[in-house]
Amino acid sequence: MSATVRIRHRDGLWIIGPDGAPTVLDSAAGIDVLVLEVAGGHLTWSLLGGHFTPAAVIDDRTLAQDWIWAVFGAEVAIALDEFSGGETEFTAAPALPELAARAWRLGYAHWAARWWPASTLDGIAPLDAQLLADEIAALSEECELIVDGADARLVEEREIADVATRAEDYALAAGRATAAHGELVLARGTGGWNWRRCPPGLLDASERAVSWAVVREAGSTIVRVNAVAAPLSPTDMPPHLHPHAVIRTATDAAELPLTRDGEVWNASTTAPAGAESGVTVDIYVPGVGVDEPEPDAATRREQVRELVTARLRRTADAPDNPVEAPLLAEIAAAASDSDF
Repeated sequence: MSATVRIRHRDGLWIIGPDGAPTVLDSAAGIDVLVLEVAGGHLTWSLLGGHFTPAAVIDDRTLAQDWIWAVFGAEVAIALDEFSGGETEFTAAPALPELAARAWRLGYAHWAARWWPASTLDGIAPLDAQLLADEIAALSEECELIVDGADARLVEEREIADVATRAEDYALAAGRATAAHGELVLARGTGGWNWRRCPPGLLDASERAVSWAVVREAGSTIVRVNAVAAPLSPTDMPPHLHPHAVIRTATDAAELPLTRDGEVWNASTTAPAGAESGVTVDIYVPGVGVDEPEPDAATRREQVRELVTARLRRTADAPDNPVEAPLLAEIAAAASDSDF
């Protein structure tokens, strides 16, 4: 598989890749970007873009020459070695296409460890963390020529509770922001959350995972926020990983930490001024991610859901190649019980 790539040099780094391809130099990683640390730099692919020729950012040209030819071909390897400036187009054709495809697969496995949109509300089963870690380790060995010890980050094994709650129960939990006897509901709503602002496995990835209600109670106006926990997520998350809610109105804002109550994170607070007309609620974990808007974020999240759902549906008859064949964790997720 060939593609046209450009070679550039900037601030001591060599950049190789197709036009418009994401790189680790971007201000913030998109939720569909596969990232693989390799000897002498990083490779990236756009998952939603269907790009199988990566972009590379090289900080050590000597180390990278051990694998550039395998992933981009001899023409690009020679051009990189002789590159002295400017910007030139080359045809990239991997000398070892099977290895290049396995590098994509390793990048995808790392992506799945971070971005897999597990959701009971949307019927997307979580991936088994240990199966995923084992496959990442195996793929790292297969891609040793490329990673050469650089890609040593494995998915940490996590203790997870065996939760048998059905999807309907989660839907009820998501709608708990309802009025008790004697309360007046002034406004309510549901929505999603910015996947870049929370660690994996914390919240349900659905666009219905976050719900809120503004109620009048005993002479006070209160905002209640609920966020559904990710399926099978640990119930004993350390305090520094507890999500916070930022509640905004047209004229005011309030922030508060959420606490875990069964399968829901929730909190309530005195409503900021103007809440009677409605609020917006953002969920994040302090110190996680970059507080920078991603264009069409909700649309991209939906595209990711559609992509992984399609992969789960064809685990039994997917083509036998490193790019399209399911991960072992995907096969196990597809075979999981009917709660998903």
